[in-house]
Amino acid sequence: MRHPTDGALRRLVDEPAGVAETDRRHVAGCTRCLTELAAVREDAALVGTALTAPAGVDVPAAWARLSSAAAAPARVPAPASGSAPARRGRFGELVRRPAVAALAVGVVLAGAGTAAANDWLPIFRTQEVAAVGLTGADLVALPDLEAYGTVELTGEDDLHPVADAAAAAAESGLDVPEVDALPAGVTGEPVHQVGGQVTATFTFSAQRAAQAAAAAGEPLPTPPPGLDGSSVRLVAGPGVAQVWSTSTGAPGLVVGRAVAPTALSSGIPFETVRDYLLELPGLPDDVAAQLEAFTADGSTLPLPVPSDYVTTATEDVAGERATVLTTRDRTLAAVVWVADGELTVVAGPLDADEVLAVARGLR
Repeated sequence: MRHPTDGALRRLVDEPAGVAETDRRHVAGCTRCLTELAAVREDAALVGTALTAPAGVDVPAAWARLSSAAAAPARVPAPASGSAPARRGRFGELVRRPAVAALAVGVVLAGAGTAAANDWLPIFRTQEVAAVGLTGADLVALPDLEAYGTVELTGEDDLHPVADAAAAAAESGLDVPEVDALPAGVTGEPVHQVGGQVTATFTFSAQRAAQAAAAAGEPLPTPPPGLDGSSVRLVAGPGVAQVWSTSTGAPGLVVGRAVAPTALSSGIPFETVRDYLLELPGLPDDVAAQLEAFTADGSTLPLPVPSDYVTTATEDVAGERATVLTTRDRTLAAVVWVADGELTVVAGPLDADEVLAVARGLR
């Protein structure tokens, strides 16, 4: 017996008209599917409560701020004991902790080089992405970069709406992806958004690192000459995003493209920075091993993934190696890949086959 996909069950909640009549009849008479549908409704109610806007709130502006915040690295304080319900806490950890890890990975554990620019030495240019699995214990144990130095974010990181694809292309300088066919239940025209180039600079401080090690009760490896006060800079963007909504107003499909991250050093060799930072207290051994393997080729950007909640796979998209991410409850999926110096993502409350179909049909 063929059961409807998890994406189809979710659309029965968000966009019933987008589900085939045969699937609707099957669900109505299938105990297994009705049980799964009840779980999907519970998740939808939880998310709907979290996203319900009070009167007077500018929802498009709030969505833009949320999108911008999710894309930008952020420092995360330690969670307060008993401060939030378990499911809400897991959602916050899912969004925020990997952002910190992405900054740590992308800024200080990137690979080797291209041509020089000004007084900064380019040490990395993203040619593909690969998932780094992080368990809940890993997420909690991840060190905060600001314990080892300073992190400065600069640039036009505000994601803002523009009139159409032509305006998005003119402002960003990027070709806006064209979707060949929308998934069932996703209709109409997208909202176009543009974000500017963002720069994150990490400057290592031996004093801060020593204090962090002392607080953790672990010895600090002696910093190599020249590391104290040196900086690594990550540059990403500009980027564009197209967001299609369902009849409920929730995002049904997101297609984004951005200039892929590059990294530069203030002069100290990449290998010196990498080897020392991988020895610092707090980085789980299995995570360090994955990062060391990924940074060996100098072109793979590790993508931190909370493995308790997300599964990963690799697929081919237009001849490029792509990473497919699917939540374990199969209510969300995304595919990410890099081609010609640009990172593209397709995501939504869909199944993996649906986001791959959109990705492979982009023009």
